[in-house]
Amino acid sequence: MSAPSTTPRSAVANSVWPRLEPLLPQVAKPIQYVGGELGAVVKDWDTAAVRWALMYPDAYEVGLPNQGVQILYEVLNELPDVLAERTYAVWPDLERLMRAHQVPQFTIDAHRPVRDFDVFGVSFATELGYTNLLTAIDLAGIPLLAADRSDADPVVVAGGHAAFNPEPIAAFVDAAVLGDGEEAVLEITTIVREWKAEGSPGGRDELLLRLARTESVYVPRFYDVDYLPDGRIQRVVPNRPDVPFRVHKRTTMDLDAWPYPKKPLVPLAETVHERYAVEIFRGCTRGCRFCQAGMITRPVRERSITTVGQMVREGLEFSGFHEVGLLSLSSADHSEIGDMCSGLAQQYEGTNVSLSLPSTRVDAFNIDLAQELARNGRRTGLTFAPEGGSERIRKVINKMVSKDDLIRTVVTAYTNGWRQVKLYFMCGLPTETDEDVLEIAEMAHEVIRAGRAATGSRDIRCTVSIGGFVPKPHTPFQWAAMARPEVIDNRLRLLKQAVNADRSLGRAIGFRYHDGEPSLIEGLLSRGDRRVSTVIQRVWENGGRFDGWSEHFSYQRWVDAAAEVLPDCGIDLDWYTTRERDELEVLPWDHLDSGLDKDWLWQDWQDALGEYEQDDCRWTPCFDCGVCPSMDTEIQIGPTGRKLLPLTPVNGLRVPATPSSSR
Repeated sequence: MSAPSTTPRSAVANSVWPRLEPLLPQVAKPIQYVGGELGAVVKDWDTAAVRWALMYPDAYEVGLPNQGVQILYEVLNELPDVLAERTYAVWPDLERLMRAHQVPQFTIDAHRPVRDFDVFGVSFATELGYTNLLTAIDLAGIPLLAADRSDADPVVVAGGHAAFNPEPIAAFVDAAVLGDGEEAVLEITTIVREWKAEGSPGGRDELLLRLARTESVYVPRFYDVDYLPDGRIQRVVPNRPDVPFRVHKRTTMDLDAWPYPKKPLVPLAETVHERYAVEIFRGCTRGCRFCQAGMITRPVRERSITTVGQMVREGLEFSGFHEVGLLSLSSADHSEIGDMCSGLAQQYEGTNVSLSLPSTRVDAFNIDLAQELARNGRRTGLTFAPEGGSERIRKVINKMVSKDDLIRTVVTAYTNGWRQVKLYFMCGLPTETDEDVLEIAEMAHEVIRAGRAATGSRDIRCTVSIGGFVPKPHTPFQWAAMARPEVIDNRLRLLKQAVNADRSLGRAIGFRYHDGEPSLIEGLLSRGDRRVSTVIQRVWENGGRFDGWSEHFSYQRWVDAAAEVLPDCGIDLDWYTTRERDELEVLPWDHLDSGLDKDWLWQDWQDALGEYEQDDCRWTPCFDCGVCPSMDTEIQIGPTGRKLLPLTPVNGLRVPATPSSSR
């Protein structure tokens, strides 16, 4: 890229479309770079006081359906003096052409250069998107290292689940937001607006300081990390007196006050999800020990049934989607899920609208729910996640599901018309043995036998999907050692042999898996510290792109980069991945407060090793995880006592009466 300009941003927001359009016939899927989707917003540049470029660091087909980016896009654009546009990772074919023709990273809404915006917000669902972040920053003409940026560069802000440990990308981002984004982006916008209105006093450093003083925006440059001789962290401390020692997560408590997206984006190109998605509640207290999302999104906050009904009605009317996804970490756990599904099923009976629960807990699925989800004759896929093959390993991970529960649940699905279900498991879990994994084959065989017996049909299928376990920050397993890739791969080979040992049953079972190598690298990035940034940069310089895609991921590239740079720090790849941590070790994210008490997490880790199950605190006494008192929050669950019904006839059609959004 050419040297960055120092021209004020407000004067240079010209569209790159005239330079981009001639390149598009030369690339695959050019439609993904065109923009103009239903739901897209293009606002006047010159009247905007604050301008955001929002990115999900993956291809359009993965990034556009992302719920978090869509919500922030809509929340920001509702403000009259704020402008928000979207950008996604460009495929390597377009990247090469952009570099050759000096076309910078652009937004797809108005094709404006990303560098011209005030804030560049990037939402990470997975750490394997880090190399795509570096590509976007470099293509934009923004200095790769945050320390090298000037007042003319946008503030690069990381968010999403991976931002709960932003240390591996601390060199590349200016700030990180922990937790819910709806209110956080408004606070950041207010700070940027006021700073600009005052004439940008103190430059970039002053703006970052104002963000840090909120105590909910983490600015890595204001913190120093000291290391012990053996490579462990000694301490992380502020390097100036006016920033907090700990940064706290944001928690949006009243979901009914934030009924987004109201106008969902309707893609022009094919995407991984094409549905109207409603988040019916946020948070989870099931306590699965491997699940970062369940831990960091506590407490549970339910969206009321009336608000869900209103969102579905308005969202479908706007978008024309034919599927409604009722999203959460465990959707069937909503206290009014039965009434919600029956109300929606009755409302859209006789139409081509279908309901789906993207992932359903085995012990929360029942015949009534099955009948409502299939009422209009369209059956979307069903996915159940036992996670572990043996009862012993399910106790370790606190997934309180028995084999009998699973068989009973799957038979319910088969007898209600489903002919295929997907079962999701993990491999490489703490204390796992070959025998624990081989029990997955036995479970899959029993599923097929039971399904055939219950339906009298041999047209029964089951897909077993295996993911590699990755220890995540802010979970009881944050101290755990990872299994080596060769161990995981050997167990997967044994499992496949066991599945196919009975050919009659094996041919009805699909087998999908991720090998152990990508998981190990994700483990490096998930629990890494600032020293890992040099590994990420080296991988990117050596061609690393789209590491979440198997066809682009190169394990050897990561291994080589780690071997080149980490020994200078006295550590190596194994030090970050296959090493178990002890109780007193300072973890890279200890100064970032998810609300969870570290002593409680450690005790739950000990309970895991003792194969002790923990109950769900929604229905039992508090277990002192720390979230409610430290965040000044509380679990919010129904019932509201309201229904989507009765329906009122309008012009011969049945539609719901306008619901109240209050609890």
